[in-house]
Amino acid sequence: MVTVITTVTCFLLMPAGTFAQTLKLNDLEYFETNGVNVFVYNNQYNGIFNDEKTAGIELIHHGVRTATGGAVRLQNTPEQWDLIPSAVDKKVDKATNTISVTMRYTQFNFDSRTTVTPKGDGVVISVYLDKPLPEKLVGNAGFNLEFLPSAYFEKTYMADGKPGTFPLYPASNTNMEPVSKKTPQYNGHSTFDDRGRNEFIVPHPMAEGKTLILAPEDPERYVKIQSDEKLMLFDGRNLAQNGWFVVRSMLPNNKTGKVLEWYLEPHGIPNWKRAPVVEFSQVGYRPGQEKTAVVELDKNDVALKTMSLFQVTAEGKFVEKLKGDIKPWGMYQRYNYLKFDFSLVKEPGIYFLQYGDQKTNTFSIGQDVYKDTWHPTMDVWFPVQMDHMMVNEAYRVWHGAPFLDDALQAPVSYQHFDNYSMGPTTDTKYKPLQRIPGMAMGGWFDAGDFDIETNSHCNALLSFVDTWENFHLTRDETYIDQKTRYVDIHRPDGKPDLLQQIEHGTLNMVAQMKNIGHPVRGIVVPNLHQYHHLGDAVDETDNLPYNPNLKPYESDGKSSGTMDDRWAFTTRNPTLDYSMIATLAATSRALKGFNDTLSQQSLMYAKQLWNEDEAMRKNTSDTSRIAVTARRASNTTAALQLYITTKDEQYAKIFKDALWPALDRAPAFGMTQALQAYPYMDKEYQAKLKDYVVKYRSTLDDYDKQNPYAVPMRAGGWAGNAGIVTWATTNYYANKYFPDIVSTEYVYKGLNYVFGTHPYSNISFVSAVGTKSKKVTYGNNRADFTFIAGGIVPGILLLKPDFPENKEDWPFFWGENEVTITACSQYIFLAAAVDSLGGK
Repeated sequence: MVTVITTVTCFLLMPAGTFAQTLKLNDLEYFETNGVNVFVYNNQYNGIFNDEKTAGIELIHHGVRTATGGAVRLQNTPEQWDLIPSAVDKKVDKATNTISVTMRYTQFNFDSRTTVTPKGDGVVISVYLDKPLPEKLVGNAGFNLEFLPSAYFEKTYMADGKPGTFPLYPASNTNMEPVSKKTPQYNGHSTFDDRGRNEFIVPHPMAEGKTLILAPEDPERYVKIQSDEKLMLFDGRNLAQNGWFVVRSMLPNNKTGKVLEWYLEPHGIPNWKRAPVVEFSQVGYRPGQEKTAVVELDKNDVALKTMSLFQVTAEGKFVEKLKGDIKPWGMYQRYNYLKFDFSLVKEPGIYFLQYGDQKTNTFSIGQDVYKDTWHPTMDVWFPVQMDHMMVNEAYRVWHGAPFLDDALQAPVSYQHFDNYSMGPTTDTKYKPLQRIPGMAMGGWFDAGDFDIETNSHCNALLSFVDTWENFHLTRDETYIDQKTRYVDIHRPDGKPDLLQQIEHGTLNMVAQMKNIGHPVRGIVVPNLHQYHHLGDAVDETDNLPYNPNLKPYESDGKSSGTMDDRWAFTTRNPTLDYSMIATLAATSRALKGFNDTLSQQSLMYAKQLWNEDEAMRKNTSDTSRIAVTARRASNTTAALQLYITTKDEQYAKIFKDALWPALDRAPAFGMTQALQAYPYMDKEYQAKLKDYVVKYRSTLDDYDKQNPYAVPMRAGGWAGNAGIVTWATTNYYANKYFPDIVSTEYVYKGLNYVFGTHPYSNISFVSAVGTKSKKVTYGNNRADFTFIAGGIVPGILLLKPDFPENKEDWPFFWGENEVTITACSQYIFLAAAVDSLGGK
């Protein structure tokens, strides 16, 4: 017998408004109620990489940012490189509880004004035009709000009562239109390779209606949107894997004043409180080090007085080893923080923490907990990043040998979409788009994309040399054959992997010097439809040198008429020159006895470049403060590395003459270099440096007043793990030479933060390191929602005014999850440094 139920009183199926509460404009200038925040341009499009999915009208729904990009947009499903509006005016009227923002598309001389005002259990979003839509935007301009796909996977929606399911993978309809109908993308580039057909893809809506209900079955994700105009629901992933679900209404033609109104009602669960997050090191702790867990609480939650540490026995029993008081730290951003010190427990074993009814996963206490923490980064992550090589791991091929067609001279006076640029001349012997020979050599993919970024290489190589000289890591788990361009992971070849990686990076730096004459800003693909490439790097180009005598996609078997070869951006920069000098001077030491030819070439080119740049420096016309400061810092580093390598006192004098004024301005500025120089300098230098270390030490405890983690966190478009690792590295050197001034705890703090003692969650930010670690990161594999072992992500992105975020279910936020060679090399140093502390 089938029974039809006509009256449903179940909580989950009752209208969301039954339980929602009125949104109010708070002192931080966003709308708030229990479980719901509506941001209105607290974060704006910054234009550096166009649409970062962290701007416009945004929804934080029960502790998770689920919607972004509320703005007038010119595409159904805007891609990253589609045009973005700029905010020219924002007004917050507390008397009327209204936020108003004027947005401008300068390309079309088109302004719109959007207002957001609370009404009932939601907000009214209204769009105003003072002038009718420009003709070119008719049929293109509409108001969009984008919803995070991972927040709505395995959930349903209703469009005017008609049900549908949010697809796990894009499957909605599209059609092709002539490119003449398409609104231009950034700087005339195109994300779509149309193979010369002059057409583009237009996604169709999955659903249409005047009332859309998202996730009616889930009180935490239930959103209602109503409008007198048609609402369309699109799947942006039809065009780009990082696309979101988009709700859109078109703006009408030939109308002014209020041209569109939405009612947006995100359901807020009454008395909702975010669950406590107990934050600790997923790697664990040494018996003798300080051990402090941080508890992150909803500001409306009531803090408990005590918490416990349990040991897991060999028999699988849980034994309470410590129950102690929790100390309040206070508010930071939007959460309240507590601290629990369990340093008294020193017995090696497996443990977990318990706060109220909440138990953490297990972690270890033991003398060797840090021993292997750098292995995945060296064993897996760096090999996968190796350019110009085929990389194999057991049954898997990570990528073939790519970019054997490197490289073409970039054209003059050109601005690239990835912030590379060329000046009025090439600064080389090559003409624009002429092939530069000998560049298919060495190097790493800088990050999640596939460019050679020279400054990043310099930073990575300097970290590698520091690691080699301090810790002499001889681990061998990678087979590297430069002659056959082949790498095999987990296969020893009798050579230290660290030296082989130093060799690989140096090969590209020397190739730049040999074939170009100075370092280049970078080597990168010229087309936007290549740049967003996901998958095997060998397929980003056809791997054949460009031949202008052939037609596009035509090949003679040795060359190709397809303009897909990477471009070398060769405008000379003295600051970059000095970075290269420092790098080559350093690698020449590490490679001595391993690859003597490359070692000698490195030092030769370092000296050659130094002599050229010292002459250039005296005649430079750029006297801006930023340029002078950058040159001074890079010149100081170059002088130090040349001195360590050659023992020539002229370099020592230049280094010291620049160092002391820098330390006088700020002890933290230049402190790492000053400490690195310590063992190579005389007693007078060492004694003088001690006073600066004392001043530096006085700044360390200030961080405990700034945030509950006592580390230098930062806000901005890129999260701060790299800065925290650098800070902890400086503390390692300070402790090494001045242990009575700076204790080891200031080294541990940085690594503990990375390993899980940080806001938002407690996962380790290094994939495959620690009990629970990052499983979704931004690399060339990001479309697969996976990770490459050993990658350290940027970490917590602090979104204005008060929201910390690091997505573990959405890999496409580069500012939170993109792994880079600089951060990974610096992490290897810090992990090895902490391991070297032993019982200290």
